[in-house]
Amino acid sequence: MTTAEVAELLRVPAETVRYWRYIGKGPKSFRLGGRRVLYAREDVEAFVAAARAEGAA
Repeated sequence: MTTAEVAELLRVPAETVRYWRYIGKGPKSFRLGGRRVLYAREDVEAFVAAARAEGAA
């Protein structure tokens, strides 16, 4: 998934997803071709599940 797709799924601005990546808070990301940042759908889903569990605690 691209940064824009993750942002749309999470209903936050793309800048927020980029900031989360910068501070190490958001879903795991990886670089493809040296520049393009992508997210595995499983990692995004795990991030959401962790946030839900943290909110329920």
